[in-house]
Amino acid sequence: MNKKDEMRMLIDKLRAASKAYYAEDKELMSNYEYDELSDRLQQLEEETGIILPDSPSVNVGYEAVDELPKERHPEPMLSLGKTKSREELRDFLGAKKGLLSWKLDGLTVVLEYEDGLLSKAVTRGNGEVGEVITANARTFKNLPHRIPYKGNLVLRGEAVITYSDFEKINSSMPDASAVYKNPRNLCSGSVRQLNSAVTAERNVRFYAFALVSAEGVDFANSREEQFAFLSKQGFDVVEHKAVTADTILDTIEYFAHAIEDYDIPSDGLVLSYDDLAYSASLGRTAKAPRHSIAFKWADETAETTLREVEWSASRTGLINPVAIFDPVELEGTTVTRASVHNVSIVKSLQLGIGDRITVYKANMIIPQIAENQTKSGQLEIPDQCPVCGGRTRISKENDAEVLLCTNPACDAKKLKSFAHFVSRDAMNIDGISEATLEKFINAGYLHSFRDLFHLEAHREAIALMDGFGEKSCNNMIESAERAKKTTLPKLLYAMGIPGIGLANAKVIVREFAGDAESMLSADAERLAAIDGIGPVLAEAFYGFFQKEENRAQFTDLLSMLEIEASPSADTGTMTLAGKVFVVTGSLTHFENRNALKEEVEKRGGKVTGSVTGKTDALINNDTTSMSTKNKTAKSLGVPILSEDDFIAQYLQ
Repeated sequence: MNKKDEMRMLIDKLRAASKAYYAEDKELMSNYEYDELSDRLQQLEEETGIILPDSPSVNVGYEAVDELPKERHPEPMLSLGKTKSREELRDFLGAKKGLLSWKLDGLTVVLEYEDGLLSKAVTRGNGEVGEVITANARTFKNLPHRIPYKGNLVLRGEAVITYSDFEKINSSMPDASAVYKNPRNLCSGSVRQLNSAVTAERNVRFYAFALVSAEGVDFANSREEQFAFLSKQGFDVVEHKAVTADTILDTIEYFAHAIEDYDIPSDGLVLSYDDLAYSASLGRTAKAPRHSIAFKWADETAETTLREVEWSASRTGLINPVAIFDPVELEGTTVTRASVHNVSIVKSLQLGIGDRITVYKANMIIPQIAENQTKSGQLEIPDQCPVCGGRTRISKENDAEVLLCTNPACDAKKLKSFAHFVSRDAMNIDGISEATLEKFINAGYLHSFRDLFHLEAHREAIALMDGFGEKSCNNMIESAERAKKTTLPKLLYAMGIPGIGLANAKVIVREFAGDAESMLSADAERLAAIDGIGPVLAEAFYGFFQKEENRAQFTDLLSMLEIEASPSADTGTMTLAGKVFVVTGSLTHFENRNALKEEVEKRGGKVTGSVTGKTDALINNDTTSMSTKNKTAKSLGVPILSEDDFIAQYLQ
């Protein structure tokens, strides 16, 4: 038995003994035996430099937050290229040595350790921006809290929940209708909990699959050596095997048999070159690195009959086809619908009502049509919008034919656009759901966004509507009045410009120092030159405001709203440029943490969710508390400032 396994065995025995003694009034061992085991565990922790979770020497304080902070990754986390061909996998490897490992099906997490301690954990998110989940990561079942290596270490891995734990959790649910659909969904929700105590109950485990950086360590140009290093630090590393072109097919066969009884969700394998220098020299495509490739198991398929194609309109005018078919069982769930995405796919599948089709779940999650055995090709593309009855047209976008509603006043466009406009990150008007918006549109109260700020004209009629009363009506109108005070980025985001999120809007506004006229006058080339925007978003932004009705509506809103002053792009106002802060606890001077964060960002600073050696200050009004963040700040020498101290030192 190696030292890490012995440590795990000792921890299990000690925890069982403690639970029996304190919770069940039973003794599993004498005090002498308990102390002896405890001393041995402490000796092993000192020898290895590793402290595993659940060790009696670790006191994990659970943490609850209002929201998970977002953080941009230093480099985009790209998806891997994929193949289902074993021979293609062998051809990819060629004459090189490679490592073949499980492709685990959970949630990818990036970890950072400093001075041997976990300092930060961030989810993959959309590949560019993830969520900071450091407190939750500290509760992962097998993640070491302390490691012997004291330099800066960054690694990636998969957070997973095993099938056996998944079944236990589902079997304990009091409401059978509330059970979780699959381990991946349960894991994703567990890792991203706002209360780390909930995460701790879910038995989330972490398996390392890539070492990003480790200062001053020589890995002899070998990825396999990196895995060995991570294992010595106490991490569970994804199971992997060294392969060559001569052995790879047999090794794939090994994994193909192993997955039948494998307790950890996996949807395939990953092949990577062992040679680190060669891997780095290959670079990447726009979408994927060239040093690795994913092998996907053949999907489970089922044959069924197509009964209907439902056409669903969106706020952008796209009308998307959805196939409805006889129920089939796929990957443990009943499936009756699958998106067909666009007209090009409808045509390529030659769909017709009554056709025999084969369906599957892409990545074992998303229902798709694999093939059409009948190929009648009799499905008619509607020439009228299913919502407003307006004329439709087929347009080619990004090499695919899509169906569009040509009616600018389409109720579907209106409804989805208004719903986006009132949403929290946009204008944040409380009390207005899609159902409410639909009632207002049908009643003729809403024609443009400005009408949302003049609902008092219909106060009496609204108060008499189902689901409303005088109080809820007043609350809604007051919320709309409060929403008149907003920022230019939020207004831009609320307009629903394709591809422009709130973060993009902030970047654009800052570039033009809050000058709306300069922003609207900029051409696509000028916009594309903004760091973080690029040509695609620039064209979307420019094209949106080239339409007179969009520009007129935006200008009209500017005239009636109270737009808060935006920070100047001049470096003289960027007094916090390069500074990094963490905010925790309740606030008194600022309305909430987001308000403080906005103030920091206005001045060029950054607010993150975890205290690291790069943090300039932890802002916490309870400067003497023994919270996890305070302890980490003290251990790293990071100043802990109250709001008053922060304002005096940085904002005046």
